Amino acid sequence: MNLASHPVFVSLTPVFLLVGLGFMAGRLQWIREAALKDLSNLVFMVLIPALLFRTMSAVRFEQLDLRPMLAYFPSTLLLLGLCVWRHGATTRSVVLGLAATFSNMVMIGITLIELAYGKQGLVTLLTLVSVHALIQLSVGSIVLELIVAREARAQGGEARRLWATVGSVARGTLIHPIPLPIISGLLFAQTGWSLPGVVDKPLQLLGSAFGPIALVLVGVSLAATPLKGHWRAALEVVAAKNLLLPLMVAVGAWSVGVTGLPLTVVVVTAALPVGANVFLFAQRYQTAQELTTATMGLSTLAAPLTLSLVMGLMAWLN
Repeated sequence: MNLASHPVFVSLTPVFLLVGLGFMAGRLQWIREAALKDLSNLVFMVLIPALLFRTMSAVRFEQLDLRPMLAYFPSTLLLLGLCVWRHGATTRSVVLGLAATFSNMVMIGITLIELAYGKQGLVTLLTLVSVHALIQLSVGSIVLELIVAREARAQGGEARRLWATVGSVARGTLIHPIPLPIISGLLFAQTGWSLPGVVDKPLQLLGSAFGPIALVLVGVSLAATPLKGHWRAALEVVAAKNLLLPLMVAVGAWSVGVTGLPLTVVVVTAALPVGANVFLFAQRYQTAQELTTATMGLSTLAAPLTLSLVMGLMAWLN
């Protein structure tokens, strides 16, 4: 088969060309750092909700396959536990463990999965997206707060209230512009109604704008990411995120009987680069902030190679 017409090449190339364009725009200061927050708000508050609601508004509950969740999340939590066990129960090890397990499902994953596997693949991805942050960030919060409480007691200080923190994280991940439109769209679909054209068309146009703008923003952020001095430590986390996690998810999927397109989607999702939410934990707990930033950047730079490998292998197996 001609490389230019290979499905993996065809789906990956537009994604990373747009990321590269954003990187160049960031380096040349066409898009300045001061504008990133406003552009991110446009993506997360307007474009993503339109895309997610419209996609899920035509999906009935009986069409959903929840087995990919059983394949994906136990594997990610197992790897998180292995990272903490290997490096010791510290806030640093938990944050790096989250970096090794938290995929960039939204900014890169949505566009890539839709290009490569169509709407059916996107629905499988969105079932994961709907609870991704809630499960992984809540577990990460619990473990981090337990470690902080232990350290506070050891120093004779007063520990923060664990469940208040976890409750705040849970509320923030549910009342959020990503899971909320997914759930709302699903509930609307169960009514059997169709979106009127006067509503559907604007949602379609907004959703179409999401992919290119989001990918350009990834590149702009990458241009401002410092990698110097953190290559070796970051490389270990990137190897776990981009290569080991997809392997573990593949084994988990096989064990619960996930096959075909859902299997491909969950494995490719696991191979996506590190998601930005991990840095918020590094910042909140004031640990490994520069290393986390470098890991996110290196994971994204390595993604064209590692995703090509994983997607090519899944195409060959299926």
